[in-house]
Amino acid sequence: MKRIALLGGTGSIGTSTLEVITALPERLSLYAVTGHGNLKLLSEIVRRFRPAVVGVTGGVGDLALVKEAAAGCGARVVCGAEGLVEIAGLAEVDAVVAAVVGAAGLRATLTAAGAGKRVCLANKEALVVGGHLVMGVAGKSGAEMLPVDSEHSAIFQAMLGGRRGEVAKVVLTASGGPFRGWGRERLAKATVAEALVHPTWAMGQKVTIDSATLFNKALELIEAYHLFGLRPEQLGAVIHPQSVVHSFVEFVDGSVLGQMSPPDMRLPIQYALTHPERAGGPARRFDFLAKHAWEFWPAGGAEFPAIRLAERVMREMAAGNTGVGAVFNAANEVAVEAFLAGPIGFLGIAEVVERVLDAAEFAGVRGGTLAEVEAVDASARRVARGMIEAGV
Repeated sequence: MKRIALLGGTGSIGTSTLEVITALPERLSLYAVTGHGNLKLLSEIVRRFRPAVVGVTGGVGDLALVKEAAAGCGARVVCGAEGLVEIAGLAEVDAVVAAVVGAAGLRATLTAAGAGKRVCLANKEALVVGGHLVMGVAGKSGAEMLPVDSEHSAIFQAMLGGRRGEVAKVVLTASGGPFRGWGRERLAKATVAEALVHPTWAMGQKVTIDSATLFNKALELIEAYHLFGLRPEQLGAVIHPQSVVHSFVEFVDGSVLGQMSPPDMRLPIQYALTHPERAGGPARRFDFLAKHAWEFWPAGGAEFPAIRLAERVMREMAAGNTGVGAVFNAANEVAVEAFLAGPIGFLGIAEVVERVLDAAEFAGVRGGTLAEVEAVDASARRVARGMIEAGV
């Protein structure tokens, strides 16, 4: 029986994780859970799963609901960023599902890795911002870093078909979001409502906008760079609208292994929790007898510069500019917030990110410690907001 700490239990990854735990009661139990905004849902989770520890990182107005639910099962309540970190390092926990969105999850991910836990990583930003720190800590503690993103889970599984040194190329697939095939003139007029209609996945606002811009795939490329110890030139991406083949690994002999399944996040979540074993679970099954047509298109182009920017970031990281990931992620988070709120248009997201990367103060930027990474993150957010206020 694995005891699970679920960081971000009220989001889409969190609720899918709870479905997996429910389907495998003889293997998995929820020991601790955190929630941010939807504290009504968090209180319902506490009543149903009866964890030992509950963390509240936001939505304090509904805190009484959570405390009442926790009292009913004798759970201890912790609050804020400190509570998130405390839960990530609990001695009683075997595996931590890191599903907190954005750079806010970096400290907790570092804590879980430092404690030698199995870290089921759904928070790609933690590796984008501080991948060199996280992987360094995990290497020393012996922590298992297992991906939850469907693309990275596919890569992890495909890599089992050969040795790491035999990998020639890794190709991540992207759905392309709602705007694939749109030209720049049309994209300039894209609305928030249009950007939030994803053709394949049901996700939160931030991830859905990132999918529309292809920044989600850009972040995933950087995550793969850290997670699998690859060189920038070994990583690429293609558009695959059907979202059935989740990624490919090409080996030096020309063999290509991929992993395919219907788009269902419960499958990679379950695999990260039960690896190296597999078990029957709640994920949808593939119908081999149905007629299928799969497409693969080049990713990026002038309309979607996120992939090009990710390649630049990885090259700079490889050259020793370890803080550039924090710059990239922070600028994107601020730009997405601005698009959702209205100050900038859809194309302005990538423009803000590129201009922040070009800013003189971030030339050769390094982040050798957590404090330095957090300082770079804060500085990049300040610069991005200033550019937006100035009318980028």
